[in-house]
Amino acid sequence: MKSAFITGANKGIGFETAKQLLQKGFYVYIGSRNLENGLQAVKKLAAEGLVSVEVIQIDVTDDDSVKNARIEIGKKKDVLDILINNAGINADGIAEDATAASIENFKKIYETNVYGVVRVTTAFIDILKKSKEPRIVNVSSNMGSLTLHSDPNSPNYGYKSFSAYSSSKSALNMYTIHLAHELRDTSFKVNAVCPGLTKTDHTNFFGGNVEVAGKRIVKYALLDKDGISGKFISEELEPETGEIPW
Repeated sequence: MKSAFITGANKGIGFETAKQLLQKGFYVYIGSRNLENGLQAVKKLAAEGLVSVEVIQIDVTDDDSVKNARIEIGKKKDVLDILINNAGINADGIAEDATAASIENFKKIYETNVYGVVRVTTAFIDILKKSKEPRIVNVSSNMGSLTLHSDPNSPNYGYKSFSAYSSSKSALNMYTIHLAHELRDTSFKVNAVCPGLTKTDHTNFFGGNVEVAGKRIVKYALLDKDGISGKFISEELEPETGEIPW
């Protein structure tokens, strides 16, 4: 049975992604900063007959926590097929223009959205390399597109109140490019995927259905050997090809 590890999967898009992968026959490790919240998520899935799942406590901002999560999964599996770096924050929804942005807000957001992804990917890359078809999905946002934010004809152009969050996703995208390039001659597929504006607590429950967002992530976690790698995807903005400019 193939396996997947999803950070921040006890709720929202991460939870829905876990559910859809379970329905496709994967064994799923739900990463949750709070263990009790993760256990509750597992119970919800079990109530739907989805039992090939367990919680892994992980705080992506903490080196020891990430190392312990890797140890725990390593006790159970020698191979990991999919890593979905889903955990992300917007610093409690604080909106800050560039001239008013605080260093504290930048640090808090980057610690999860960028450094957290690097920590987790680095910790798990060894067992991902043992998979025949390893896949990494970094959950990004079209708000991280430099091109769209600088284009006066794009809706993103006038949306600059989340300077720290947007720049964190741009940084995540660059990390994705470097990671995909390093692994270009292997069987890895590495992509940055925007699930779209989705109705979760992250957006104050404004946006589209979480099922659609989960489906978008799962699609790129299950790419075949001819699938794309090193791309920035937003099917919300580009429903035909999926690819949007960096």
